[in-house]
Amino acid sequence: MSIRITALTDPDRSGTSHRLVWLASDPEGNPVGSAFLRVFTREGQNHLAELDLRVHPAERRGGIGSQLLDAAVAAAREEGRRSVVAQAEAGSSGDHFLRAKGLRKVLTLTYARLPLEKADTDALRGIAGRPHQGYRLLSWDGTVPEDLAATFAASRRAMDDMPMDDTDYGTVVWDVDRVRAAAAAVAARGELLHTVAAVDASGSTIVGFTELVVPGDGKGDGLHYGTGVLPEHRGHGLARWMKARSILRARELHPGLGGLLTDTADSNTHMRGVNDALGYEPTHKSLQYQLDL
Repeated sequence: MSIRITALTDPDRSGTSHRLVWLASDPEGNPVGSAFLRVFTREGQNHLAELDLRVHPAERRGGIGSQLLDAAVAAAREEGRRSVVAQAEAGSSGDHFLRAKGLRKVLTLTYARLPLEKADTDALRGIAGRPHQGYRLLSWDGTVPEDLAATFAASRRAMDDMPMDDTDYGTVVWDVDRVRAAAAAVAARGELLHTVAAVDASGSTIVGFTELVVPGDGKGDGLHYGTGVLPEHRGHGLARWMKARSILRARELHPGLGGLLTDTADSNTHMRGVNDALGYEPTHKSLQYQLDL
C-alpha cells in the first residue's frame, strides 16, 4: 500500500518549544498514523527533541511507523538536535518498535495512582500536621503570589539533579517569567494548579515544593507535576510532609476527585518510598528511549 507522509503546520509554539507534525494517509486519504516532534528551544534543553509517534492498530507492521520516524529524525537533524527521546508503555507495540529501530532504553518510569477513597486521612493528617523544626508549609492556587515569585523560581533548581539515568535531558533553567508562563498554560487548558511549598522559617525562603494539576471540573484524576527539595535541605522529611498536605488539600477542595497520579524514575528510590508510604499504588511502567544524532 502506498502511504503519503504530509508535513502539517502546527500553531503550538511557545517561548520554550515548537512542534512539528506529520500525517500518514492511505491512497484514499484516510489518516493511518501521525508523528509529533516537540523541539525544545529553552536554555539548557535546546539540544533535545521529543517524539510522539502513533500508527492505527490495523495498519501496523506495514512500514508506516518507519516512514514517520524517518521524517521526524531528518527534521530533528535539520533543527540541530543532539538527541531525540520517545516514550512507550513497557511491553507495548511502541516499546517493541522503538527498540527494533535502534533507539536505546535510557529510563524506566513507574506510574502510580492514589485512589482517594482509599487514602488514610488520619495518617495523612498526622504526617502533614507534624512540626518540622525550622520549616513551615504554605500553599497557593494558580500563579505564585508576587512576593513569593523570586524565591519560588529559585527553588526550582531542586529538580536539577532529578534522576534521569542515561537520558540526555539537560537542565531546565527557570526564572520568574517561566514560572508564571507555566501557571498560565495550565489555566489556559481549563485546569487548576495547586502548590504546596516548604519554607525555611529563618529567612522565608522556599526550599521545596510539590505541584498538583486538577481537571477544571474537579473530577477524574489529578496529576502531580513535580516534587523537589533543595539539596541543602534534604533529609528532613520535607517531601513527604508537602505531599501529604497536597493530598489533603485536594480532598478538601475537590471532593469529586477520584485519584492522584504520579510517575517516578525507578532509580529515584527516595521518591518512590515517599509515594509508597502515602498509599500510591503502581499501575504500569513506561520506558524512555533515546536516539543519539
